[in-house]
Amino acid sequence: MERLKIGCVVMAAGNSSRFGSNKLAACLDGRTLFCRTLEAIPAHCFEKVVVVSQYPEFSEIVKDFHFTYIHNAEPEKGVSHTIALGLSVLAECDGALFCVSDQPLLQRRSIEALTQLWRTQPEKLAALGHKGIRGNPCLFPARLFPELTALTGDVGGSAVIHRHEKELLLLEVGRRELLDADTPEALAEIEQKR
Repeated sequence: MERLKIGCVVMAAGNSSRFGSNKLAACLDGRTLFCRTLEAIPAHCFEKVVVVSQYPEFSEIVKDFHFTYIHNAEPEKGVSHTIALGLSVLAECDGALFCVSDQPLLQRRSIEALTQLWRTQPEKLAALGHKGIRGNPCLFPARLFPELTALTGDVGGSAVIHRHEKELLLLEVGRRELLDADTPEALAEIEQKR
């Protein structure tokens, strides 16, 4: 049987309005949140990894990882536009994993395990979670790509997941992996919890 093709979209186009500056350039243990995100992606699990960002200065870093950079020139259109840009180059994939860029403690092995879980039931959605509560990243089957690309404004994949809640597989991980650094205070708290 032919191996299922999974694409990966790294969403790095937000304005970081709650953070007050570009949070992806903020550091934890001497490495930016952006680099920590790319380091957590197990490239061998994916047919293609695309990074969608409004920050052209990140394009060289993306090339260093041998990933594909897609420039989002209209970040004001919201997360739905980032999703559509990412999916535009993954049409040949059987599924797509969406990663946010502000989970500095996310582990490569967790993403690997999530792709393995999804391959056992590829008609379903799969996400990391803790004690039954869904977190990121999330993996969508290709049959849901049209619903994802139909999203508008600052609406993300959660809207699609809510419509298909019964089809969601959750992979249990430790809570700290799911923590996101939305604010400087949240990042400081993550630093203390490492």
